[in-house]
Order: sequence, then structure tokens, then C-alpha cells
Amino acid sequence: MEAFKKNENSEENDIVQLLLKRQAELNALLEVTLAINRNSPSSILFEMLEMVLKVNLRIGRMRLLVKNGDVFFCATRFGGAFESPKVLQQVCHMLQTLRSITPLAKHSDEVLSQYDYFIPVRHKRDALAYVLIGDFETHPELINNDLNFIQTLINVIVVALENKKLFKELVIRERLQRDVELASEVQSMLVPLKLPKSDFFEVSARYLPHQNIGGDYFDFIRLNESEFIWCIADVSGKGISAALLMATLQASLRAWVSVGHNLETLVEKLNKIVVSNTNGERFITLFLGVYNKENRIMQYINAGHNPPILLLDNKEYFLRDGTTILGVFEELPFIKTGQIKLNSDSLIFNYTDGLIESPDEEVFISDEELVHHLKLHQHLPVEEINDNMMHDVQSKRRARVNSDDVTLLTIKIL
Repeated sequence: MEAFKKNENSEENDIVQLLLKRQAELNALLEVTLAINRNSPSSILFEMLEMVLKVNLRIGRMRLLVKNGDVFFCATRFGGAFESPKVLQQVCHMLQTLRSITPLAKHSDEVLSQYDYFIPVRHKRDALAYVLIGDFETHPELINNDLNFIQTLINVIVVALENKKLFKELVIRERLQRDVELASEVQSMLVPLKLPKSDFFEVSARYLPHQNIGGDYFDFIRLNESEFIWCIADVSGKGISAALLMATLQASLRAWVSVGHNLETLVEKLNKIVVSNTNGERFITLFLGVYNKENRIMQYINAGHNPPILLLDNKEYFLRDGTTILGVFEELPFIKTGQIKLNSDSLIFNYTDGLIESPDEEVFISDEELVHHLKLHQHLPVEEINDNMMHDVQSKRRARVNSDDVTLLTIKIL
């Protein structure tokens, strides 16, 4: 009778201990869930996980391997000699075929055999994390429950971290999208909506920004009844910062043009603006030209830009004279102003490198090909010249002309 009572008391005690263990597990899950709802950092969640595993479950060794892209990294660990990242990657490769909780004590691999159990954390068919636990002290009748609890607890934490990662990526994408929208708005304000008409020149432009974020800039300014000045440029980089730099360039150019028309002075001032605004982190290629109908003289400075093509008296000229790109040197090392007298029907074709380069498709349009296409259409109105040039370049090499911004600015002297 006394032995029966002792056995009954022992069973009651086991039940009480089991209930207390279940209560502790529920409390642990609750605490972790509250920490997740408070948006606690991952370091706090890992600390809570380690505490539960060490104190509540009496686990002496653990490795939590979380997937990031195509590889796994050790997010947190404790106990035993720490394996190298290379060894852990090899271990993860061996674990790919295991789909459920698996004993490891008799595993053929030397590293894995040092652990007691492997616990996968999966979402549908995708593995999110692998867990290795060792030095695990528990009762045989409780082992299944303990392993399932560990899997549930780590699943909650890993899924929360994955959701946090996805949310952060969403915020970044939204921020980038807003940058795109702002850049597009700034760009639309920079591009001339309407180009002037005159009895001594024709001008037309085509502007195709890549993915709504332009790095190209052009302008055409009528100075007086006899003169006009134009500019075409390409700013390194994309996004709102490039658009703001172009806005600064346009404002500065228009302000200084209203004071004087000396090209060397203009280019020197523009270079200083670029240097002071970017600290050498961005640069601009630029072509600046001015034409006077009274003496029919065109002057220009090319600052590292694709040389515009001049068709004059059935000959072609590449307008290369000038200086280096803007934004590299605080003081431009040299400046050479080009000068040439134009006749009626002279044609100046300005463009950015998006027209001739298509890096993804390894397509490059040569100067000779551009001249060939230009001569085919030089008798047409300038707007049709631009349209036909785009069509010819696209069809000639089947180039999509979509890897960069494309700007064409064509001027015909009458």
C-alpha cells in the first residue's frame, strides 16, 4: 500500500512538473511574441531564444543557421567549439535532403555527429533555417514534445525576421520609387517644352529618359535677334541627386548667360559649380555652342562629350575642341574654343552616348555609321532627321537603345 502511494505521488509530481514545463513554454512563446510585436531587434530575439534553450530545456549546444539568398549563415550559437563558416556551409549542403527532425548522434559526418538533433524550419517547400542542438538533457518521454516546441519557437522567430526583412525591402523600394518620381518631376521641369522658331535656324530635340530617371540634359537659349546658345550634357549616375545636379547646372547656365556669352568663362564657372556640389563624386560631360547669324560664326567648347557632327559643304566635321569633363579638377587644365564659319544648310547633330552604346547587347554604333545615316536624311526637316536617326540606329543593328538615356538635338542653319 505504501509503495502504491509512493508511485501515485511520483506520477502526480511528474504531472505537476509537466504542467509547469508546458506553462514555461507558453510563457516563453508569449514573451517572444510580445518582443516581435514591439519590433525588437534581432539581437534581443536571439538572446531570448538562447535563454529559453539553456534554462528551460537544458540544451548545452546550439547553432541556428539562417538562409540569406542562396547561402546559410550562423545567426546565433552557443556551446562547444565554434565551427568555421566554410564548415557550416558544407554541413548545410548535407542537410538539404533532410525534411524533418532527425537524430544526428550516429551520423557519418564528424561535425554533425557531435550534435543530438537536426531541426529544419521551413515555409512551404523553402528552407528558412536549420537548427543543430547538442548536449540535450531531457526525459525520453518528453523528447518529441521538446523538439516540436523548439521547432515552433524558432519558426516564430525566423518568420518574424523574414517579415521584418521583407518590410525593410518594401520601404527601400518605396523610397527608391519616390526618388524616381521626384527625379522625373525635376527632369520634366529642366527639359525645354517648346523650342524657339526663327527664319535663320531650325531646331528639334528628342529626349528619351531611361526608366523615367534621366541623366541627360539639354537646353537651347535664344540670346537676341542674332544669336543663340545651346548645351547638351550627360550627368554620371541616376536618381534624384543626378536630377538636382542637372537643375543646378541649368540654373547656373541660364543665370550666367544673361550676363555674358564668353564660352570659356561659362565652362570654368560650371566646372566650379559641379566640383563644389559633388566633391568629385560625380562628373558631367558637356558640349556648349553659340552661333551668331551676322558673321555666321559658331564657337563651341566640348568638355568630354560625344563630339557633335557638323555637316558643312558635303563634308563632315567632329566638334572635339574644348576641355576635359567637368567635376574632376577644381581648375580645368586646358580650354580650347573651337570656331568655324557656317553656310546655309549647315547641320549640327548633337547626341548623348545612349544613342550609340548598348552595353547589355554589346552593340556600338561607329562615327562612320552615324555620319552615313545623317547624310541620308540631312535634306529633311530637323524633326524628321531625329526620328529617322533613331529608327536607323535601332533597325541597323537591332539595337533596342534602352540601356541609357538618349537625347538628340539637331540644329540646321538656314
